[in-house]
Amino acid sequence: MRVPRVYADTSIFGGYFDQEFEIPTRRFFEQVRCGHFLLVSSRLVQLEIVPAPLQVRDLFDEMLPNMHLVEISEDAQQLQQFYLKAGIVTHAAFNDALHVATASTSGCSMIVSWNFKHIVHYQRIPQYNLVNVQQGYTQIAIFSPLEVIGDEDESV
Repeated sequence: MRVPRVYADTSIFGGYFDQEFEIPTRRFFEQVRCGHFLLVSSRLVQLEIVPAPLQVRDLFDEMLPNMHLVEISEDAQQLQQFYLKAGIVTHAAFNDALHVATASTSGCSMIVSWNFKHIVHYQRIPQYNLVNVQQGYTQIAIFSPLEVIGDEDESV
């Protein structure tokens, strides 16, 4: 069985230390360490984490050996512009659109995020996927970590 390539945006690293999100986030990272997911992140996440608390930056650095870090490609920037032109998000959510575009252009099968406003949103997900298909990319699943970690009793 093929291990899913999962893009983690910046919110996932911060969620590790957030009381509301820490349990499913920590379980997600445990599953990454066990090889259930191939973690993908980007230089954008790396830049967004710079002003974060030290523990968040340290977690990102700790995960680097278990992570495929992708650059922001010209293709991702073009796809981001298509999302903006389609009105999926406004220019204020420029980076959120770039996260989705980077995941889509780097062969990820899914994104995990705690961003329920611009990424993990029932109205936006089909719109992102419509633009992806129109531009020749595959659809991408978008979930919170809670939705991908499985049951505690499962051997995912």
